Amino acid sequence: MDNLLGLLRIRVKRGINLVIRDFRSSDPYCIIKLGEQRLKTRIVYKDLNPVWDEDLTLSIENPDLPVELMVYDHDTFSRDDEMGDADIEIHPFLEAQKMHLDPHTVPNGTILKRVEPSESNCLSEESCVTWKDGMISQNMLLKLRNVESGEIELELHWIDLPGAHHT
Repeated sequence: MDNLLGLLRIRVKRGINLVIRDFRSSDPYCIIKLGEQRLKTRIVYKDLNPVWDEDLTLSIENPDLPVELMVYDHDTFSRDDEMGDADIEIHPFLEAQKMHLDPHTVPNGTILKRVEPSESNCLSEESCVTWKDGMISQNMLLKLRNVESGEIELELHWIDLPGAHHT
């Protein structure tokens, strides 16, 4: 905990056009991994466009470790089926966090950084890091890899901790 930079809160909003892994539908859930940390959303039964709207919080010690998202179909009597994966690129978000903005001078809705979809990220569309309600946030739509179709919508927020090391 000596190297803790802060907490990254990831709101897993929803899935879009996920693949069928059961007879006519799927029972999807998401897992987010960072190093040894592994967090899971609830299962949404029989839904290819699930809405989770769940907050999962990771402790960030090493900003260079990849944040991974995996989507699975829950099965009762067999191993859960994979429904795709994506990397969550947090570097642009952390760079904006290092700006140490004064909440009294930055207008709400200010775009701090724009991130274009590329080979190195899983973005489906441009993602903006913005100043919203006194904090830095980033909405992103991730295209799932290793699967026929599917996207996951997320929102990132940073939580500063008293006494945490700032980079």
